[in-house]
Amino acid sequence: MGSWPDPGPAISRPGSVPQPGSGDASLPIVQVVAGVITDARGRILLARRTEGRDLAGLWEFPGGKREGDESPEAALARELHEELGIRIEPGPPLIAVPHRYPHKRLRLDVRRIAAWRGTPRGHEGQALAWVPPHQLPRYPMPPADVPVVAALLQPDRYLVTPPPGADPTAWLAALERALLAGIRRVQLRAPGAEPQAWAALAARAVALCRAHGAEVLVNGDPVLARQLGAGLHLRAAQLDDFDRRHWPAALPLAASCHDLEELRRAEALRCDFAVLGPLAPTASHPGAHPLGWEGFARLREEVVLPLYAIGGLGPADLAAARAHGAQGIAAIRALWPAG
Repeated sequence: MGSWPDPGPAISRPGSVPQPGSGDASLPIVQVVAGVITDARGRILLARRTEGRDLAGLWEFPGGKREGDESPEAALARELHEELGIRIEPGPPLIAVPHRYPHKRLRLDVRRIAAWRGTPRGHEGQALAWVPPHQLPRYPMPPADVPVVAALLQPDRYLVTPPPGADPTAWLAALERALLAGIRRVQLRAPGAEPQAWAALAARAVALCRAHGAEVLVNGDPVLARQLGAGLHLRAAQLDDFDRRHWPAALPLAASCHDLEELRRAEALRCDFAVLGPLAPTASHPGAHPLGWEGFARLREEVVLPLYAIGGLGPADLAAARAHGAQGIAAIRALWPAG
């Protein structure tokens, strides 16, 4: 069935510059469970919040509050029986999203439903909809549910390429091995590379990623990204000056962020996702102050963007990342094939 790693201490609300222990401790923390219920056609069940409730009219993944000492699995089974009249077998965790609303702080623990019996009906007067996964983003949802959609639809690993060095052929071969291993989102990054040579190599890398069905973004160079028809990954220093009106809506846009101000800017630019870190000390950023999982979760509370955690992480950290609201992990060395 699966369970989350220990989420650690209670999550605090960040101020303008998040610091350990900061935040409004008077806001109650509400523990909520929800289920991803799938039918035989692969559609996912959504429920519409009824009039008289917070966020009435928005669509959400069915579930409700945990009571007392209930386990998440027991609470989810009870809530879905009460709300929908079905019996369930809880499956593995998908993501746990911390989010701060004006009057409360919420932790939304979302589980996949391994099996269910009965006919779902809105026993509390709520409308229900069976939605094909690709159409989920069209349904207006409460802020805490938005990262759940990303967790269902988008990759959980984001490869950042190392510099190509003196052997671009070997670099392309390593990129292909990463794609064959399942990487489906790639950031092409080559600090210090000669521009003309890098443009030619990036074109080959984009073609390779597309051949494997992977989304590809170019780091920091909007001109090259547009020439290649690729997405753009903004550096944090570019956030203040970037004009979203000049970027094609069809091409992905992402950003690197380190604090709440940068996350707010990325969200204002309508970035598709962001990378947040560093989580732990890294050789590439020796002077940076690591966030740790608690610091990451405090910032996760404040935005709805899908967020990758970065900094000293690898595939073994995916469960911890999802337990703190991350889309997954971003990495160079841990996702780049050795040899």
